[in-house]
Amino acid sequence: MFKKFLLYNLIIILFSQVANSNIDIKARTAILQDFLSGEILYEKDADISIYPASMTKIMTAIIAFDLIKSGDLDLTDKFIVSEKAWRLSTSGYSSMFIMVGDEVSVEELLKGIIIASGNDACIALAEGIAGTEDEFAILMTMKAKELGMNNTNFANSSGINDPDNYSTVRDILIMSNYLIKQHPDFYQWFSIKEFTWDRTGGDPITQGNRNPLLYKNIGADGIKTGYLAVEKYSLASSLERKGRRLIAVGSGFDTKNERSKESSKLLTYGLTNFDLVEIANSEKPIDKVEVWLGKESHLDVYVNQNIFKIIKKAQKRLLKVTINYRGPIEAPIKKDQTVGKLKIVYNEELIGEYDLLASKDIKKVNIFSRLIKSLNYLIWGDV
Repeated sequence: MFKKFLLYNLIIILFSQVANSNIDIKARTAILQDFLSGEILYEKDADISIYPASMTKIMTAIIAFDLIKSGDLDLTDKFIVSEKAWRLSTSGYSSMFIMVGDEVSVEELLKGIIIASGNDACIALAEGIAGTEDEFAILMTMKAKELGMNNTNFANSSGINDPDNYSTVRDILIMSNYLIKQHPDFYQWFSIKEFTWDRTGGDPITQGNRNPLLYKNIGADGIKTGYLAVEKYSLASSLERKGRRLIAVGSGFDTKNERSKESSKLLTYGLTNFDLVEIANSEKPIDKVEVWLGKESHLDVYVNQNIFKIIKKAQKRLLKVTINYRGPIEAPIKKDQTVGKLKIVYNEELIGEYDLLASKDIKKVNIFSRLIKSLNYLIWGDV
């Protein structure tokens, strides 16, 4: 017999409808994503080419974080500062203010990049890891392609103006997702509000984090600003509040103030207009199914991934989530055996289907017990 159970009715808006919102963001290009569901809540020309400016430094940090995670680099490793790196600290660029010949730890360089946005620190780290900045940029582009950033090329480690250093806000979003998912501990450095460098030949210098959203009471905890005269102002930003995380990327803001105001507006829009609904948790059973001729009469079932959906508060639709299986399911049953389907239906259209898996082994009962159960079924119509 085919079993179909309605788990719950929820209100949801689909991806295509969500992305087409009425909000207007004063940027040349922008995108907003709910982190857990992966759904895009807003986009504006998200695939046009941009100069990522200092948002490039997110990838510079990622290369180092990956090497630390694999054991090929240590935070205590020290690199010697070259003249090329030092010159960027004397050329009017944002700098950590390192000096030629300084031996600087990977941890200090990374914090100088993330918090102070030091272009000099980028080159010192790049040269220390890859020998030259050009070789390091190749590693950056390779990583970008690995992540699916198909409209991105990196020509340097800092994001200073170069026609061959380009990306899109969608690609910057992909990169930001990777950072937060794969390096959550290091991601916390992006929320640090100031960094002090005990520089050679001068007093220690303290610089504040350039991300303006860190100083607003909206729950922002990263990630990176950018500015180039040819691109104007840009910002990749993220916040977490009440278990929800949003990521926004915008570029082509006319002023610093507009960058701050519009990025905050975009993130707030995501918080106030949408709710996040958990449909399935891979660590918890989603329901029970009936078992035939088993040593247990019911079996917990689950899906092997977390499933989230976004509810749009202003434009609601009915979402039906059901479990479907032919049951009762005959024993023996093996753990992780597929026993049915979890289906998500929107407006009578199937929008998601996932395997229902057995949570444990269930053995078949002995011959005598099977006979009794079969007689009960014939007489009473029940197992």
